Amino acid sequence: MGKSSTTYKQAGVDIDAANEWLDGLREKNHETHPGVLSGIGGFASLFELPEGYQQPVLVSGTDGVGTKLKLGIQYQQHHGIGIDLVAMCVNDVITTGAKPLYFLDYLAMGKFDQNVASALLDGISDACKRCNMSLVGGETAEMPGCYAKDHYDLAGFCVGIVEKKAIIDGRSCQAGDKIIALPATGPHANGFSLIRRLLDDHHIDPQMEQLANQPLLQQLLCPTQLYASAINQLKAAFDIHAMAHITGGGIIDNLPRVIPSHLTAKINDSLWPSLPIFDWLQSLSGMDHNQMHRTFNMGVGMLVIVPEHNAQSAIRHLHKNNEKAYIVGELINKTQSMSNIVFVS
Repeated sequence: MGKSSTTYKQAGVDIDAANEWLDGLREKNHETHPGVLSGIGGFASLFELPEGYQQPVLVSGTDGVGTKLKLGIQYQQHHGIGIDLVAMCVNDVITTGAKPLYFLDYLAMGKFDQNVASALLDGISDACKRCNMSLVGGETAEMPGCYAKDHYDLAGFCVGIVEKKAIIDGRSCQAGDKIIALPATGPHANGFSLIRRLLDDHHIDPQMEQLANQPLLQQLLCPTQLYASAINQLKAAFDIHAMAHITGGGIIDNLPRVIPSHLTAKINDSLWPSLPIFDWLQSLSGMDHNQMHRTFNMGVGMLVIVPEHNAQSAIRHLHKNNEKAYIVGELINKTQSMSNIVFVS
């Protein structure tokens, strides 16, 4: 009697199911953008650089969604998590002045689930289209033993392009420059280890809890705002001296990354609308002003620094194009005793 075999499928990896899903993905994503030379499913993606650049510089960024995806998994809301993934990568890349070119993703699952994978990829694809960027491929891995059956993790990879002389890196910042805030939709994808701890400690069901006449879960899982369109509008009409994507570490840690060391940002955090979710989180956590500003974006997802004489025109330009924006501060010369960020009211 021959020895019975143990197959890859019995070990928890179903190659046929993944291939069937990939075939459907190829069909769904047959539309592409100029520059894409290879479709989804090959060993590597080919992309031809666009014409018109004298000294093209490629800009790359990678990120994940963090523990926010655990809430998405728990409450079976995956589409927004896909948007988060793209936004966290693209919003970093565009701070250099780059135009997003293409995106790839990595999805690892304990047990491959076509419905979950499709919802995630739908979100990724929708976000790429909104950024006028190609989704050129990715990797899906089924990893039993590394992840629980219904768990997954995501990583994203974005590449953009910018003319070398047009790179935005903060070197042109000067005292008097104005700081423009582009609002966030909520916590975006940061601070969720604390948020989940607070939900557990206080026995709060975010589906049942109401905040400002909305389910709490809806506000927590609201996808990260995509800023590519707003930034493109600004770049086309005005000089931009620096930009900061406000992620983990908040304004306190992120804005100084793009400001020269001899300058300080003076910010009035009463000049943009307060989101109820942050008041709720502060009351529940007991954190002080600085702790909140180092943990959450506090309602601001992107800060843009422009010359003083352009600030009001830039705001009007954004408002005309249905983009919300607020002048919230300015750069000042730094004295020895000053911190990198000074909050005023």
